[in-house]
Amino acid sequence: MSELLSTYPDKRYFSIGEVARHLSVNSSLLRYWDKEFDVIQPKKNAKGNRMFTRTDVENIGIIYHLVKERGFTIDGAKRKLSENAKDTVSNVTIVQKLEAIKTELINIKKHL
Repeated sequence: MSELLSTYPDKRYFSIGEVARHLSVNSSLLRYWDKEFDVIQPKKNAKGNRMFTRTDVENIGIIYHLVKERGFTIDGAKRKLSENAKDTVSNVTIVQKLEAIKTELINIKKHL
C-alpha cells in the first residue's frame, strides 16, 4: 500500500475503487473488511461513498497482508491486530520494503 500512498503524497482521501484496483480485489471485499475491522473507519461523502484516509489505506494494507498473503482467517487477523498491533505493523512495513528492494534489484538485473 505504500506505493499507492507514495504515488499521491498530497492526497488526503482515496476512493474505494482506487484502493481496490491497487490491491486487485473487489470493492465488496473492502466494504466487508470495513464492517469487520474497527481499524478501518472511512469517511462517507454526501452520496454515501467511502473515502479512505491515509491511515485507513495503511490498515487495509496490513489486513491484506495478514489475510491474503499470510493466510489468516478474519478472526485470526482481528486477534493479531488487537494483540500485537505495533509488531504486526512493523513486520508488514519490513516485508513491503523488502519487496520493493527485490523489485528494484530485478529491474536493475534486467538492464544489465
